[in-house]
Amino acid sequence: MSDTQHIAQQFITALPQARALGLQLVEIGPGVAIIEMPYDPRLIGDPATGVIHGGAVSTLMDTTSGASVMCHPSGPATTATIDLRIDYMRPATPGQTIRARAECHHVTRSVAFVRVVATDEDETRPVAIGNGAFTIESRGSVPAGRDFRA
Repeated sequence: MSDTQHIAQQFITALPQARALGLQLVEIGPGVAIIEMPYDPRLIGDPATGVIHGGAVSTLMDTTSGASVMCHPSGPATTATIDLRIDYMRPATPGQTIRARAECHHVTRSVAFVRVVATDEDETRPVAIGNGAFTIESRGSVPAGRDFRA
């Protein structure tokens, strides 16, 4: 496992909601993360249709976005969501894994900007798309115990 993958895995493992949703790191690269959430009947938001709750999808997208920030070449030590706008395009197909791909496309001194897309098996029709802003702190300004790279 590369250092970048290790950082991303630590980031995901540190989040209780990510563990509860069964989020799994699929791919990581400089400023890019792909994480998937397997279908789980416990996450159904509409029992009549079996569609996964939008809150679970938003958590997947938020976590993937944060992982893309953590793996950006600028090397931030921590991140937190400032703003994440998600547009839900359609319900995810019941029974299918939902996958999010996030790209950290711009970083300033204190804010990182991310685009994220969630899909199910039909990757041509997004389930949701989002844009977010995330705080970043350099390694030298992080209080002890808060650095995911440690």
